[in-house]
Amino acid sequence: MNYGKLIDALFTQGWFVWDDFLTQDEVSQLKACIPADWSQAGIGRNDEYMTKKAIRSDKIQWLSSDMGPPVADFLQRMNDIRVEVNRHFFLGLFEYESHFAKYEQGDFYQKHLDCFRGQENRKLTTVFYLNNEWQPAHGGRLKMYDLDDNELATLDPLAGRLVVFLSELFPHEVLPATQQRFSIAGWFRTNGVSGNQLDIAR
Repeated sequence: MNYGKLIDALFTQGWFVWDDFLTQDEVSQLKACIPADWSQAGIGRNDEYMTKKAIRSDKIQWLSSDMGPPVADFLQRMNDIRVEVNRHFFLGLFEYESHFAKYEQGDFYQKHLDCFRGQENRKLTTVFYLNNEWQPAHGGRLKMYDLDDNELATLDPLAGRLVVFLSELFPHEVLPATQQRFSIAGWFRTNGVSGNQLDIAR
């Protein structure tokens, strides 16, 4: 894969939309690995973890390579991104965690940051979409903001689309869906220490 546009966009603005990251056939194979069992999504980590449907109402299932070759291939592609980003930005990305997310009709996720500054375990966020023939009327869009609450983008969750952004800099929300919506949300993490901050060109 050619990572040039991703690297350039992360440097200049801190986020990137990669359409057709996977082919439609690859999306279908990955979608076939979606599990039947789901857990209610929560907020926070470790002892502070809790479920609050007023904040987020989606359900999740964590990814692992033993879910099948399509999932293993997706995780390998994410590792390739990790290696490439580390090579250019020295962020110290050490591991990748990710889960399938399912939004039923009416489900949403209020505006939030994936990682607050000073709590720098999550450095880079990815969202990959698995929804064929998605229409604007289906809702479920991703809205991205800067830290001054200016809206940057409103993105449809189209099959094959990968969104990548710096976790500390971009609050975002998922608008209510009007039909079932699937994605893979993921985060590149540091190994218990703070990596170097990527200075975005302004």
